Amino acid sequence: MKPLITIEYCPKCGWLLRAAYMAQELLTTFATELGGVTLRPSETGGTYIISLNEEIIFDRKEAGHFPEIKILKQQVRDRVNPEKSLGHSDRP
Repeated sequence: MKPLITIEYCPKCGWLLRAAYMAQELLTTFATELGGVTLRPSETGGTYIISLNEEIIFDRKEAGHFPEIKILKQQVRDRVNPEKSLGHSDRP
């Protein structure tokens, strides 16, 4: 089975569009590597957690900020297809 990503976001904070954008970016970049991206509204305020196969790879509360899409793509790539080039996202 292909890996699944879940983005749990706070709907009261208005973070649905951010979650949808990140889902689109991940699905575009990893079209053949991922089995899907699920958006899950959280019942806990301030939540923004990204998991890969139920392993948390980013938690906004722990990090103190939202993930940069470049860094998020690198984290996903390193777990699902380490040899994959991310083009401009790999440049410093």
